[in-house]
Amino acid sequence: MSFVEYGDTIKDGDTAIVFLGHESMFPVKVQHGTVTQTKYGVIRHSTDLIGKKYGSKVTCSKGGWVFILHPTPELWTMNLPHRTQILYSTDISIITMMLELKPGSIVCESGTGSGSLSHALIRTVAPTGHLYTVEFHQQRAEKAREEFQEHGVEHLVTVTNQDVCKNGFGVSNIADAVFLDIPSPWEAIGHAKSALKAEGGRICSFSPCIEQVQRTCLAMEEYGFTEINTLEILLRVYNVRTISLQIPDLGKAAEDNSSTGFDSSNPSNQGSLCINLQQGTVQFKSGVPLREMVGHTGYLTFATKS
Repeated sequence: MSFVEYGDTIKDGDTAIVFLGHESMFPVKVQHGTVTQTKYGVIRHSTDLIGKKYGSKVTCSKGGWVFILHPTPELWTMNLPHRTQILYSTDISIITMMLELKPGSIVCESGTGSGSLSHALIRTVAPTGHLYTVEFHQQRAEKAREEFQEHGVEHLVTVTNQDVCKNGFGVSNIADAVFLDIPSPWEAIGHAKSALKAEGGRICSFSPCIEQVQRTCLAMEEYGFTEINTLEILLRVYNVRTISLQIPDLGKAAEDNSSTGFDSSNPSNQGSLCINLQQGTVQFKSGVPLREMVGHTGYLTFATKS
């Protein structure tokens, strides 16, 4: 099992995703002789998982069933153990695009945190690229190193435990891109410039506060970066629902449906609209935004080394 390569069958030692529903899933490490408890009953790793194909429907001891999914960076982002605040797929997607990453790219990252972005970066630069990730906190760095090894990507990433603002990334003039997610990114801009290749490298800084963005932009200008711009990505989800609205009373009842431009004999119209003249309502499908939405996560500041 690897987060960058797909395997057909579940093996002992794999990390798999137990899918109970779109709002209910969790990771599990497959081990011979181990059992996992779910609300539908027990999953026995030896008989229910090992040797089965990923995507299989597994029946639990109480008669309920779950799906066992192959791990991906997207699924890991939704299920990883949170050691820090993490980046989600909405921001990750624009980061990988704006940094112009591709297989073979060399990327420097700080800090590693819970490894959400790290797994996506590794998948993007594989099989010939490399990620150099720096984490200030020793225990988080060690845990991230263990996870990369368990997920079969340790050959694509180097984890370093040090202060990037003081000691940099440990590499010089080789990186195609640098990503910063630290409290004071302006203090690491000089080290980021040293890590980037001679010309054309890209940098991205993630900051939750606009004051951090202002200081970071000033530092980027001071070190000669160009094309500096800041983005904020907001995700708004819509649900498709059946809406019922009253037909307005415009005076005289409409005796001729043609005056409304609606042809009831047309089968396509019959499927899209349901008019009840007796009740004076019309039903149709519409996209309705959720009452609550994910708001501000952070500002993404991009620039190019000139």
